[in-house]
Amino acid sequence: MKFTHIIVGAGSAGAALATRLSEDPQRSVLLLEAGPDYPDLETMPVDLKFGWGTGADFVVEDEHNWKYTARSTDQGPPMDVPRGKVTGGTSAINGQVFLRAIPEDFEYWVSMGNDEWSYEQVLPYYRKLETDTDFSDDFHGRDGPIVVRRHPLNDLQPDQAAFYNACVAAGYAENPDHNHPEATGVGPYPLNNPEGIRWSTSIGYLGMARHRVNLTIRPNCATRRVLFDGNRATGVEVESGGETFVVEGEEVILSAGPIGSPHLLLLSGIGPADHLAQHGIPLVNDLPGVGQNLRDHPTVHVSWKAQPDVPTPPQDVGPQKVALRYTAPGSTVKNDMIKVMRFRNPDHQLVMSVGLYLALGKGELTLQSSDPEVQPFLDYNYLQEPEDRRRLREGVRLCLELVDMKEFEGVVGERINPDDAALMSDDTMDEWLMRSVSTMHHISCTAKMGPDSDPMAVVDQHGRVKGVTGLRIVDGSIMPDCTRANTNVPIMMIAERIADFIKDGQ
Repeated sequence: MKFTHIIVGAGSAGAALATRLSEDPQRSVLLLEAGPDYPDLETMPVDLKFGWGTGADFVVEDEHNWKYTARSTDQGPPMDVPRGKVTGGTSAINGQVFLRAIPEDFEYWVSMGNDEWSYEQVLPYYRKLETDTDFSDDFHGRDGPIVVRRHPLNDLQPDQAAFYNACVAAGYAENPDHNHPEATGVGPYPLNNPEGIRWSTSIGYLGMARHRVNLTIRPNCATRRVLFDGNRATGVEVESGGETFVVEGEEVILSAGPIGSPHLLLLSGIGPADHLAQHGIPLVNDLPGVGQNLRDHPTVHVSWKAQPDVPTPPQDVGPQKVALRYTAPGSTVKNDMIKVMRFRNPDHQLVMSVGLYLALGKGELTLQSSDPEVQPFLDYNYLQEPEDRRRLREGVRLCLELVDMKEFEGVVGERINPDDAALMSDDTMDEWLMRSVSTMHHISCTAKMGPDSDPMAVVDQHGRVKGVTGLRIVDGSIMPDCTRANTNVPIMMIAERIADFIKDGQ
């Protein structure tokens, strides 16, 4: 059987895209997933159903995690990069933060030559994908596949309440809705976990589409490469159960994520010609931008012992999420910083994380081998830009100032990290940052969209891979720059918008 669309990867983008394309009964859609599939909540394992993985605390079984490792800096240890290996992808193992990119992100995308991606054009797709249980207005959806809620302020645990009140006392605006286009300041995060259930795209999107006869979902199928006839993609080579086979399709769509999609391009002969030659991979198209422009949100964690009387949050509450989004002093870009407070078990610690929501630095993804089972080398290359180090330093100092306020009395005890020696000067702070910086798990931009005038663009703004036909990418790798938000919601929005592009013949 030859499918009209083969979608590789059933994650935040792939599950959404397969659901929307299969709404048209004239299309036949094959959705390939390297990991397992759990078709309903009754069969879903606990680590996926109720996970509260946040920051570095991903609690997920190995079979559901690609378990990548990466370089953060020369001074830092090897960095874990968890990514979901299951239907739902990383939306099935993440921290359930449902945060939109801000209008200024899309202004920048448009300025880079992507005029189909203004805020006004993407807003309808944000609304389409959500059911917001707290807000109902022109900016929010009420009947989408992903359910959103927020913790009421009067239900906050002591550490979250102290953080919120200290931020307000320090002069930051109270922000009841982080997804409002003008939002800034401190307030409860929107979360896609109604009644404690992580509402992944497997639940929200595929739950609407599994009954369709024109949608075929094949789990435990690892795609090894895209196949070409000349410069036209004709299908994919897939391995499952120790056997390798070929599937043909009129269009191949890579939704394997910002690691998986550029990795597959390189394995298939699309990428920098000299790099492919080093690994003996026949060249299909010389695209120097594949794997370049790796962007992320670098973060460091300031931690303290919690006072003995501070209660451990119950499982049905989890670490909660109150966030401060703000503009760094001296910065020229809005909301380029993020702070969150959480309780860490079983150490009875309080952690305030500070992250760069618009870092200047870039990394890269490159092959280590032509073997598809060998992960690519991920070099995040954090904090090479002085402005990135400056903003992160000031962010750490703000954490210390907030905790010294009276709102934290009786909540926070002895500081654990950074130690006093790291706080002596900018230089000592930079040394600590370079050893400690890690990922907020928002890798993106490794196959960015852009006009033909941009030599590093990999796809056009409809997701079509340049220089070949029959091949698209639809996931976070095509972002031109990392959004000032967690990336799960922007990625679902991208899938929704490109699904309409495809339906319209673009």
